[in-house]
Amino acid sequence: MGKLNIGLTKEQRQGVIELLNRDLADSYLLLVKTKKYHWDVVGPQFRTLHQMWEEHYEKLTINIDAIAERVRTLGGYPVGTMEGFLELTSLKEQTGEVPLATEMVSRLVEDHETIIRNLRKHVDQASEDFHDEGTADFLTGLMEEHEQIAWMLRSFIEGEQIHSDGSKPKLQPASAASV
Repeated sequence: MGKLNIGLTKEQRQGVIELLNRDLADSYLLLVKTKKYHWDVVGPQFRTLHQMWEEHYEKLTINIDAIAERVRTLGGYPVGTMEGFLELTSLKEQTGEVPLATEMVSRLVEDHETIIRNLRKHVDQASEDFHDEGTADFLTGLMEEHEQIAWMLRSFIEGEQIHSDGSKPKLQPASAASV
């Protein structure tokens, strides 16, 4: 990091850059998952989800660029490799499977909520630990966008019982229910 005179020490900036790179990694993995589900979704809800996820991954792409530019603004370098993203992310990949559409939605809700919880912590750390209110405000804006997307996704599946792993409960056959 070069010499910057923006009211933050090198150590404060480095601490914030580490938080931002974690958020960048989470956002990038979520982008990949959202695009994959956009490609793979089938069923009667195809068009709705296909279009909604296109809007979401476009927003994620803009946010990813903004996070990387915030890192550069603070004198650091953003993580820019898949290896780096996978090392820093708090999200999980589900490789080799194509879940049902409702499970895709459920998994994306969980990922957005994970990011929201992380961002909430990072807002506090940026402000309290590193005295960087600019980054705290920036992260608050990102958190609000993830909250809105999570709400939209939850609304899509509202009313359907779904387990935390995204699966639906198995229905008992009518003959078993009457016994």
